[in-house]
Amino acid sequence: MDFKRLLLVDDEEGVRRFLGLSLMDLGYEVETAANGREALDMFDGFRPNIVFTDIKMPVMDGIELLKAIKEKSPDTEVVMITGHGDMDLAIESLKFDASDFITKPINNDVLEVSLGRARERYRMKLQLREYTENLERLVEEKTQRIVELERQKAASQVVEGLSAALSDAARDVETGYGLFNELPCLVSIHNRYLEIVAHNTLFEERLGNQVGNNSFDIYSDRNSPGNACPVQRTFETGRGQRSKENFLGKDGEEIPVTVFTAPLPNTEGDIELVLDISVDMTELKRLHDELLTTQYKYQRLFDEAPCYITVQNPDLSIAEANRRFIEDFGEASGKPCYTAYKHRDEQCGDCLVRETFKDGLSRQHETVVTTLKGERKNMLVQSAPIHDVSGKVVQAMEMSTDITEIRRLQDHLTSLGIMLGSMSHGVKGMLTSLDGGIYRLESGLNKGDEERVAAATKTLKSMIGRVKKMVLDILYYAKSRELETETVDAAEFLRSTSDIVAPKAETACVEFIRDIPDGLGMLKADTAALSAALVNFLENGVDAGECRMGARLEFSARREGAELIVTVADNGMGMDRETRDKIFTLFFSSKGKKGTGIGLFISNQTIEQHGGSITVESAPDKGSTFTITLPAGDGA
Repeated sequence: MDFKRLLLVDDEEGVRRFLGLSLMDLGYEVETAANGREALDMFDGFRPNIVFTDIKMPVMDGIELLKAIKEKSPDTEVVMITGHGDMDLAIESLKFDASDFITKPINNDVLEVSLGRARERYRMKLQLREYTENLERLVEEKTQRIVELERQKAASQVVEGLSAALSDAARDVETGYGLFNELPCLVSIHNRYLEIVAHNTLFEERLGNQVGNNSFDIYSDRNSPGNACPVQRTFETGRGQRSKENFLGKDGEEIPVTVFTAPLPNTEGDIELVLDISVDMTELKRLHDELLTTQYKYQRLFDEAPCYITVQNPDLSIAEANRRFIEDFGEASGKPCYTAYKHRDEQCGDCLVRETFKDGLSRQHETVVTTLKGERKNMLVQSAPIHDVSGKVVQAMEMSTDITEIRRLQDHLTSLGIMLGSMSHGVKGMLTSLDGGIYRLESGLNKGDEERVAAATKTLKSMIGRVKKMVLDILYYAKSRELETETVDAAEFLRSTSDIVAPKAETACVEFIRDIPDGLGMLKADTAALSAALVNFLENGVDAGECRMGARLEFSARREGAELIVTVADNGMGMDRETRDKIFTLFFSSKGKKGTGIGLFISNQTIEQHGGSITVESAPDKGSTFTITLPAGDGA
């Protein structure tokens, strides 16, 4: 019996220190607390076998602590420490199942006696629990044995009486009296020659008088003894049969039935007759057909709803998805929602369905998803609970409505104010950096410190570049304008664009590899807009590799038929699937404070305005590749 963990609670540090040492000398593992609240906080982690606690303490006194401990762990023994003036409280503590109480100052002999009493109480509780559990288990075993013997006896009695009961039932059918004429079932008796020898009144009302006819004649799809009916199979196997069949009514109509047959043996044990009890399933079939029609109707509504719908289990696996979801995201049954819908390996942090399972409430939020075809869509997602008959939430439905066009129309109306607010801190920081650069430049000039002047000049150029880029991004976004296209030599245009980024790559220690051959033909483009878009991709590639060992940025182009293929590839930090899906979303940035979330959004719009498209391949720590496809101009 492990009885070594002891929690000592007293608001006097001296008592905790000296009494704790005495208890440790006695072989106990001791933890201390200054008041009841502190003791409760550490109780679950330490799980003491015994607690020594002072009665009068701040925050939470010993009586309150005793009550709380007994509620948490009734087996824990609690010894109360009291002064001479607290005897009434000490005696009261015994009412709340305290083991003992000792008075200050504490004598070591008294301490050992009190510990011995607590240990004995603890041991007796464990023994009592063990005896009780053993007794309950013994009673359960004996009870199960008695029940099993009673079942065996009852089964023997049923088997002995079954033959007699079935024989009596057969006589009832033959005479036209008794129970079987009261049952709402079609009852008939068949002999070993597969002839009907008797049937009840309801059988005759529905199928006509069939006495003397062949057993298989009453079935609509049996026309010879070679096409075995349930009665024939019962004679052949010696066992009762159950099957769904169709009887032929007296007016020629088919009557769907469920057939149950039972063999009736003679005194020698040979099967002499077969009892056939058939339940008319006409109404049930009608209801089943009606249910199928209703299910089909609701399945059509489910599939044709103008949104994505999934029904999810508590483990977030998809139990069912509608047709629109499957078309855009593939077959999803059995897959976790976050894998099928968000292309993630783990649950979404803001999962609505998980919260709906917790409290049964509906929720909604907006997100961005990417279909199998690469289409990025803004979705309004809403969850709703699905209850069983008892009201328990057993599944949840998630509905996602495409609001991409709505968001696109709202962007220009709302985002300028948002943009200015989000940019204010960035502009303030840049201006501060410019002030610092100017100060360092003036200081360097005054002191004739060329190194300081060079460093300040570098800072100013960098800040001016960032200000320029931010201003251009804002202007491009804020001002909707038509393209001013001209036809240019594609190779010359791409080379001059790459020259803009080359100094930045060199400064960031990124190897810039350019593969832009002659003969790429002509390109019809708004050179200012398209150049800014390509520079955005190139500068992002430089940022992805900055300060990384062996960083590399590749800029290449090739002609494929009537298309110009431009590739920007880096071996930098890369992106996960969720980031990849959102990089062209307005105000989304993976650069933190260094990004505005506008550049790639504008670049994507510019490429689309030129009739082009962008594909992205990326993985964390494996770099990113942007492939831009543009229609080439005439005169290749």
